[in-house]
Amino acid sequence: MFQIELVEQCKANNRRAQMQLYRQYCDGMFAVAMRFLKNPDDAEDVLQESFIKAFQRIDQFRGDVTFGAWLKRIVVNGSIDFLKSKQQRTVELNEGYMHVAEDEDWNFDDRISLERVKDAIEELPDKYRYVVQLFFVEGYDHSEISEILKISETASRTRLLRGKSMLREMLKDKAYGTRS
Repeated sequence: MFQIELVEQCKANNRRAQMQLYRQYCDGMFAVAMRFLKNPDDAEDVLQESFIKAFQRIDQFRGDVTFGAWLKRIVVNGSIDFLKSKQQRTVELNEGYMHVAEDEDWNFDDRISLERVKDAIEELPDKYRYVVQLFFVEGYDHSEISEILKISETASRTRLLRGKSMLREMLKDKAYGTRS
């Protein structure tokens, strides 16, 4: 059965079609949630909430993007909301006034493993980590990131550049053993 037919059946509240879509996307969406949450129980909770929300709002799915892309946005937003709810304090900076220089050079030392890069991303402050992860891992552009995080595109670009700069420093320290 084609994806669009499944979605149409889900719109008619067909439980079998919902289960089929769930089976088709649950593993991939679990992986997306895990990249943010790092805890299987939390990722499973966010995944279930995301599917419930998706099926409740399936009438809002217009087919502009694939169902998977639409669902992924729900999972990403759910993951970020979950992380925000776990934190008691957040400080927002108004970064809209800053000029952002584009920096396309994202090459790192070949001696640094992918695992080290992933670990370093995890050490970034949340506001930088979210943008870096959404941009590089999830593949969103700045307009999508600004929509998801409810920040300006300028703030998204600024946070990406600052996150990259912090990553370079962290990885440089690790590569040369000078971490203090």
